[in-house]
Amino acid sequence: MLQKTINNEGCISLPSEGNSMYPLIQQGDICRFAPFDPNSLKKGDILLFWASNGKLVAHRFYKMESENIYRCKGDTNLGFDEPIQKERILGTLVSIEKQGHVVQPSNLIIAGWSKLIITFPFLSFILRSYLNRRF
Repeated sequence: MLQKTINNEGCISLPSEGNSMYPLIQQGDICRFAPFDPNSLKKGDILLFWASNGKLVAHRFYKMESENIYRCKGDTNLGFDEPIQKERILGTLVSIEKQGHVVQPSNLIIAGWSKLIITFPFLSFILRSYLNRRF
């Protein structure tokens, strides 16, 4: 159903849940995803996919293990997600609506955050520690 919607409409908007992408994406932010195009995918993009437990997940793309297997991770998660098969990927993040303001991944601050979190993996540990104390 979601795959059909994103393909027919050209995008899909969903409210975020959880804190695995904190501080970039926070609880209640509206995330808009365009259909997944493997040819334009780059390290750091945020993918929307079906996890094996049937839940929708939006996490950062890190690498491909093979032509059909992708590896992603939430910014505050300490380890990678399970390998994701290409057919489970629905879309790529194109914007985030935060308190009435729309930001795009090409925004200088968001692009900078993406590079930081990928380059310095220990930031995930710091963020997770902060969230554990906060919540």
